Amino acid sequence: MKGRKLQEKVERLLDQVGLNPEWGERYPHQFSGGQRQRLNIARAISTKPRFIVADEAVSALDVSVQAQIINLLKHLQRELGLTYLFISHDLGVVRYISDRIGVMKAGELIEIGDRNHIFHTPQHDYTKKLIGAIPQSM
Repeated sequence: MKGRKLQEKVERLLDQVGLNPEWGERYPHQFSGGQRQRLNIARAISTKPRFIVADEAVSALDVSVQAQIINLLKHLQRELGLTYLFISHDLGVVRYISDRIGVMKAGELIEIGDRNHIFHTPQHDYTKKLIGAIPQSM
């Protein structure tokens, strides 16, 4: 793609992730951390994938921006029919975004199940400890 067609695609992608379409000419240092994450999401969806690996996608963001990005990911999931492999140490975030959860310990998958099963009837002691470590405000 070149010229006007490329510019239109960039503008559509920026709009789709909640950024001003006119910002396509800006440099990365001119964006905040949350805006940069939105740019990365735009890049990820630009090729129309069906599957996206999101490794610690919100860990470096403050809580309010985390919520915005997670809500954007959920919206795009519904709108574009995406499947995510969402990797995180934050079980509060995992609980909110995931339908199915796999718990890993030392590189080994130790438990897998739907969200309700994992959070309400965990089978592995390690899973129980992780859930017990979630702050009560979650």
